[in-house]
Amino acid sequence: MKEILTFKPYFAHVIWGGERICQFKGIPSEGTDIGESWELSPMKGHESVVAEGPHKGATLNELVSRYGDDIMGARLNKRYNGEFPLLIKFIDSRRDLSIQVHPDDELAAKRDSRGKTEMWYSIDPAEGAYLYAGFNREVTPEEFEKSIADSTIVDLLSRFPTHKGDVFFLPAGCVHAIGTGNFVVEIQEASDITYRIFDYNRVGADGKPRQLHVAQAIEATKFDDTAFVTPKNVAVAPGHEAEVVHCPFFNTDLIAVDGKMTLDLEPRDSFTVLIATEGEVTLHGPEGDVTLAKGFTALVPASVNTLELTGTGRLMSVYVP
Repeated sequence: MKEILTFKPYFAHVIWGGERICQFKGIPSEGTDIGESWELSPMKGHESVVAEGPHKGATLNELVSRYGDDIMGARLNKRYNGEFPLLIKFIDSRRDLSIQVHPDDELAAKRDSRGKTEMWYSIDPAEGAYLYAGFNREVTPEEFEKSIADSTIVDLLSRFPTHKGDVFFLPAGCVHAIGTGNFVVEIQEASDITYRIFDYNRVGADGKPRQLHVAQAIEATKFDDTAFVTPKNVAVAPGHEAEVVHCPFFNTDLIAVDGKMTLDLEPRDSFTVLIATEGEVTLHGPEGDVTLAKGFTALVPASVNTLELTGTGRLMSVYVP
């Protein structure tokens, strides 16, 4: 199994979503409330489905079950018990998302789930866009609970204006929220366990206040050094790669293709996810070529040792260390 795989995105309709994801991809509109495009997902009920090629119509999980060592690599296939470990999304926030937190692997395991460490890479923020990431000072659990009750939780959080190329790493237990006007790539552990802390007293589509998970959030929140976030901005010269985030759950790099490049993938001993954020790049694999236009994603199996890239554009490269 050495085919480069592309998948149909799953579009999530949410109260805070907009129209930018389809515009970015250059495809017909899927509605005016699309908040997320799940580009690569093993999540039950929203499993990614192969879009083209000999495996068209198969789900990601079916292929991993059938070709686990080829797709994941024997090391990762064993480590994750045959389950694909990442979830990749585009996110468009026409309105503020709720303030939330995710548990770490140890706590999530008590609920038969995986924890959720994640990162955001800002692609095209609107003027005035911002987000919340981490506390702005030392906070006790008691202060935290009181601030939720009296709706002053935002006063405890670091608010950052967002710019193209900004990177935010959010370890599990770090309180965060994407604000209005952001367009980001989100790389995360394959988990959809979210504890909503505060939702600006909004109501849902049913006219009722949206459910909060205060007790679970207090248990999941880290109040040590991991509660603070230091963003960075990543730039990369044409023909080069730059490190974005390297952590135990995923390594993410930015590649600026300008003509021809060759990626040596063998040392990774992992699958590689390539996400086009600018331009158009063709991936020349052992079983055929795949062209990625802006806004599209491909999965390169671990069995592919070398990949040639041609074109002009930028790719995010994601793999598991």
